[in-house]
Amino acid sequence: MSSPSIDSRQYAMAVSARTSALAWYAAIVAIGLNLRPLLTSISPLMATIRQATGLSFYGASLLTSLPVVAMGLGAFGTGLLARRLGETRGVALGLVAIAAACGARAFASTGGALMLTATAAGAGVAAIQALLPAVMKQRFAHRVPLAMGLFSASIMGGGGLGASLSPLAARLGGSWHAGLAVWALPALAALALWIWLSRSAQQGAQARTSASASKTAEAAGAPLHVPVWRKRRAWTLGLHFGLVNGGYTSLVAWLPAYYQQHGASVAASGSLLAAMTVFQAICALLLPLAAARFKDRRPWLVAGLTAQLIGIVGLTAWPEAAPLLWVAFAGAGLGGTFSVSLVTALDHSGDHRIAARLVAFVQGLGFVIAAIAPVVAGRVRDLTGGFTGAWIMLAICISSMIVLTLAFSPRSYGHWLGRHGATASDA
Repeated sequence: MSSPSIDSRQYAMAVSARTSALAWYAAIVAIGLNLRPLLTSISPLMATIRQATGLSFYGASLLTSLPVVAMGLGAFGTGLLARRLGETRGVALGLVAIAAACGARAFASTGGALMLTATAAGAGVAAIQALLPAVMKQRFAHRVPLAMGLFSASIMGGGGLGASLSPLAARLGGSWHAGLAVWALPALAALALWIWLSRSAQQGAQARTSASASKTAEAAGAPLHVPVWRKRRAWTLGLHFGLVNGGYTSLVAWLPAYYQQHGASVAASGSLLAAMTVFQAICALLLPLAAARFKDRRPWLVAGLTAQLIGIVGLTAWPEAAPLLWVAFAGAGLGGTFSVSLVTALDHSGDHRIAARLVAFVQGLGFVIAAIAPVVAGRVRDLTGGFTGAWIMLAICISSMIVLTLAFSPRSYGHWLGRHGATASDA
């Protein structure tokens, strides 16, 4: 018969573990909220910014495209960052970059200065998006879909907050600088929470990480420097991720203009984009939760891609019939597929270090592709005079990704690394 003191200690330990988990979930959400306002805060203030800085339309477009390119190219360097600083410190450095870049916008008076802040912030986002999933896999080994769902939903929710609150901040602050610089504050708050959690768990976490990493490496025989970029599966996952997110960047860039061509007002077309963000955030959380109990993620990826395809086909064929319905399908598919795609990449290795390198490569390649997609869509619009051709191209890409999804069988997870350690990739 157990003594009351033992029972009370066990209860206290359980409460402490639960409280710690909730705190880490809160940190993930706080960080995710900071990864998109640097992009979406620009759009509602664009006219004022152009008038003050003299930026051309092309120059202004770089304020949103440069961070996306930096997210892609920066992800390729996160492996070195993780080896030098570790994932936890790398995430902190990413938050520092975002806070510094947003804060610098309070004093930026030229287009070139704004582009520099956009690039620096994008590099910070790249570090976080590539390294935080590794921390999730290490800390939430059996709850990765929940952690990734919260992270993805907060990313998309942060994008909506950036678009909606920046004009208010600009009015209250008396200038467009305030509307952009205010986003340094939540980045600093997330940084403070992250540092506090990391320090409070440092000793125990270091011991567990060292032992776990050693056992994994010994069991797998996997070297520390796995050449992920040489693996066909890494390129396949990166292509898949890029073309899926190319749909997001294309719709963010051109959905309002598309509906304005069909007679919608600026406010109405902007509301459709806001509605798409809401559906994205909801399904970014719900779809990975639905997939969490299943080792095979393919049915859920296909479900998300199918929803996106229905939305794009509806926008193309019947744009004025039910615009909110098509936006709901497209947003739900984009949000759900984004998070489940990253969970699928993490599934490919039980070693969080190898999983981190794979996710970094997938996002690096993916975001470069995603940055190109709206440029291609805009060029097609220039050549044809409308967006129908661009939407058809997008529908073809989505259909191709549905077929490609079938290759991501859980049975293939143990073989993609080849001679570099097959058993380490057993999810």
